[in-house]
Amino acid sequence: MSARRPQGSPPSLIPDFTYDPPPGKPVILYEDRHILVVDKAAGLLSVPGKLEGRSDCLISRLQAERWDALVVHRLDCDTSGVMIFARTKQAQGFLGQEFEKRRAKKTYVARVAGVVAGDSGHIDLPLCTDWPNRPRQMVSHDQGRPAQTDWQVIGRSDTETRVRLSPLTGRSHQLRVHMLALGHPIIGDQIYATGPARNAPRLMLHAETLALHHPDTGAWVSFAAPVPF
Repeated sequence: MSARRPQGSPPSLIPDFTYDPPPGKPVILYEDRHILVVDKAAGLLSVPGKLEGRSDCLISRLQAERWDALVVHRLDCDTSGVMIFARTKQAQGFLGQEFEKRRAKKTYVARVAGVVAGDSGHIDLPLCTDWPNRPRQMVSHDQGRPAQTDWQVIGRSDTETRVRLSPLTGRSHQLRVHMLALGHPIIGDQIYATGPARNAPRLMLHAETLALHHPDTGAWVSFAAPVPF
């Protein structure tokens, strides 16, 4: 089967990206000598962008407050929520392995368009980059890398559903494309949503919890950031 574009999201609807990050110092949820845990704001890059005018980002703001902060992982610019940073090279290497070996466990909360049928489910659809239309990703059973997401409904209205998402893999835009493939794009998604689903002040996706082993003690630790929508 050849690569296919997620239904309902023609590339002509991708708007030009204007980077206008929100002001403010990083919100630190937890810190010790080895790690920093931060609640990233929506609209702020995790690390500097490649293009001019995109140097302002979470790591630069964090290093202005904590000079020893080191990047471990990233969140999409439009996604808010829990991120962890290392404070030593040893901690950075340890935490990197937590993500690479899929020992780190993450949950997200999203508001999606439409009323989702059923209360929970599992999405197993391989993903790859839609190269002519970057940064768009797409489902491809030929070229895609394995991508799996568990979902659970936590609230409904007449027009939308609130879901908790647990990615079992860490592909780019995984949650956004998987929910689109389910027929329920995330509200406010300027890349994949169409029509009224795009009309929101932000992408309604938030990294709610992150749990992993502490790089010093080895203990299982969990962190949470309150959902802002």
